[in-house]
Amino acid sequence: MHFKLIIAFCEDDKTCDVMQAARDAGATGATIIPNARGEGLRPAKTFFGLALETQRDVLLFLVEEHLARSILETIERTGRFDSAPGTGIAFMIDVEDAVGVAHQAASIVPKLEEHL
Repeated sequence: MHFKLIIAFCEDDKTCDVMQAARDAGATGATIIPNARGEGLRPAKTFFGLALETQRDVLLFLVEEHLARSILETIERTGRFDSAPGTGIAFMIDVEDAVGVAHQAASIVPKLEEHL
């Protein structure tokens, strides 16, 4: 099996929705890193030196390559990344090799057969 790593940076109030949508699209789980910070095209607004920015979470999805594009597009739609500026980004990268995922193969195979 070959995998892709989808990395999504989303507003923390959308994390649960993005997670559920990714699961519905075939992701078997994710690692969530809470309270990430970032800056886009415009610096964050401040009020007396305090940043008025929304907290973001980083979601890491290790997914089977045939399901990856569909999961990425689902994440984008759910998080509204392309339709609302500053809401988040997601991208995927190739994974050379992975260990510790053999136990998930049984749950991935039926989803792959459906997809293919």
